[in-house]
Amino acid sequence: MTRILHLSDLHFGFERKQLVGPLLALVNRLRADLVVVTGDLTHRGRPGEYRKAAEFLDQITAPVMAVPGNHDVPLYNIPVRFLIPYRNYEQAISPDLSPTRQAGDVRVFGVNSVDPFTVQRGVLRPKDITGVIAGLDPLATNIVALHHPMEQLPQVDKELARNAPQSLASMAQAGVQIALSGHLHLYDTDMLMAVTAYPEILQVQAGTALCDRAGDLQNEFAVLDINGTELTIERHIAPMDQQGFQPPLLQHYSRASGVWVALDRDTETLPGATETVFRTA
Repeated sequence: MTRILHLSDLHFGFERKQLVGPLLALVNRLRADLVVVTGDLTHRGRPGEYRKAAEFLDQITAPVMAVPGNHDVPLYNIPVRFLIPYRNYEQAISPDLSPTRQAGDVRVFGVNSVDPFTVQRGVLRPKDITGVIAGLDPLATNIVALHHPMEQLPQVDKELARNAPQSLASMAQAGVQIALSGHLHLYDTDMLMAVTAYPEILQVQAGTALCDRAGDLQNEFAVLDINGTELTIERHIAPMDQQGFQPPLLQHYSRASGVWVALDRDTETLPGATETVFRTA
């Protein structure tokens, strides 16, 4: 079994300060084989925010890989945003914006989906998708990790990343089995599974791990325990009106038939984890 811990949307600079310590302690206690961070490590891409983010990541005992999010490029410093948008990220986090990592029988491909020329909307570049497909391991569980979802529910009014539908189709056909993303601050697997045309890929859209935005009703992260064609997801949730994380909720999936099927779970995935996801923020 390989354990992948999925964090997203930390938003240092606008983080829920009292949750930073409990989150770090729980992440280390869960002993993941790899921690994957799908963007928005900072709130405005400022050096001080990156120092906080880097300090947090440095204290994680498991191997860590990350990709940038749209909040990780400066919003107000226009020359930097357009000319050297990833300078702070590269200095504080990693010069590799699209890393690839192997953990046991799992291979994770990071994809930089940020478009510095837009505030929010992302882009999936064909050369990056071609690179992922070329590196797929037919004997492994292949995961792609990016900030912007490749598919979203109709009621979400944030614009889908450019080239997302074509990229999702190409990767499903090529053999990617799981996609990890963030951006929406709303956890989902099952609602997308019910409407997607590509059940070969389980899309795990993360909630926000630390953002203290008033409309977010909870912080959370997910742990994926992967055992061949079987998958268990633990959702660790910290409601905004409570201290710390609740006992995890469990979701079980199988792709033994060639497509993902949801098995038993502790609870249904419900909308409403955030009040702002269904309108542009």
